[in-house]
Amino acid sequence: MKQFKIQSLILILIAFTLGISEFLIVGILDDLSAQFNVSVAAVGYLVTIFALVYAVSTPFITLLIGKHNLFWGLFGLMGIFTFGNILSFISPNFTVFTISRIITALVSGVAISIALSFAGHIAPLPKRGWLLSWVFAGFSIASVLGVPLGTWISTNLGWRISFLTIIIISFITMGLILASLPRDFKQQASSIMGQLALLKDRRIQVGMFLPMFNLASIYVFYTYLRPILTTQLHFSTGMLTILLFVFGITNIIGNRMSGKLTEGPGLNVMPQVYIGQFVLLLIMPLAFLYSWVGVLVLMLLITSMPLLGSPIQILFLQVAEEAYPQSIVLASSLNSIFSNFGIALGSATGGVLVSSIGMNSVGPGGAIYTVITFGLTVWLIRLNKKSKAAE
Repeated sequence: MKQFKIQSLILILIAFTLGISEFLIVGILDDLSAQFNVSVAAVGYLVTIFALVYAVSTPFITLLIGKHNLFWGLFGLMGIFTFGNILSFISPNFTVFTISRIITALVSGVAISIALSFAGHIAPLPKRGWLLSWVFAGFSIASVLGVPLGTWISTNLGWRISFLTIIIISFITMGLILASLPRDFKQQASSIMGQLALLKDRRIQVGMFLPMFNLASIYVFYTYLRPILTTQLHFSTGMLTILLFVFGITNIIGNRMSGKLTEGPGLNVMPQVYIGQFVLLLIMPLAFLYSWVGVLVLMLLITSMPLLGSPIQILFLQVAEEAYPQSIVLASSLNSIFSNFGIALGSATGGVLVSSIGMNSVGPGGAIYTVITFGLTVWLIRLNKKSKAAE
């Protein structure tokens, strides 16, 4: 049990490290804009670029690495990830910085997919939902500590020191991987086409688009969270750090609630969540008229963002284990792949709306994607019921 706890902490730390690197940009948009003499919108598109590269590259690299030893695959990916952050740290211009973010994005999705596969491998069945929710919570902890801390470091010491911090954490993580994770972990051997058989399942075909539209609805506004807080809601830079910390706490609460959902209603409660999310996004322009009402709306939306994570991840793994054991790593990757398609879609939509209409349009823009998420969730629940009835 002690070994399980240590290994669990390492997997959570991996997610935390990957999360800081991915989400840090949200907290330092203005500083990068000033450093490289580009617009805030241009820096905001780095979120889109990162997410697209992450989403497109992850399935291909996952299929290649899935045939080999997953321990050394994870260790090598973390090495490349560290190199990408070193390049970010020393970037002399925006082009090199963009390249560094692409390198980091190429390996981040596969690394978290393998970490989730390890979680499913080492956890006893009753603990699986618990561990998966905590690995996802690693990303939330990154937003709690990483984004506000990165913002504080960037404001007081410079944005490069934020990346230096990530580099140090990455080396520590690699050392812990070497020390504690099982080195003989492999999935059932199969060809690439054999692994892709998972995608023939209708539950997978519908379910994989759920994380995409779930996060698209949030990232329409979340990409521009810092400008929203400072220019729309008129909070000071000092208050900004506190609010980002509070939002991170609410996100962790959402992740823990997500883990609890796997022990209870699971996906069945999500349609009600999306109805509430739709209403909050629709009233966001009115909420922005009152600073603390706006903060409350943002808190509720950020809490709702991770609720889907554990139930959908459990579903993907269950489908793979029951019918496609050669596709465990691919199943583990679907959530992160399509989440990042959603981040790319949402941040790109937000960029278009902010540039053409203004910041007040991001809430109603996100509400459109929530409607799609609601429909897909209802469809998937029906498919699940049919599948269980046929057993």
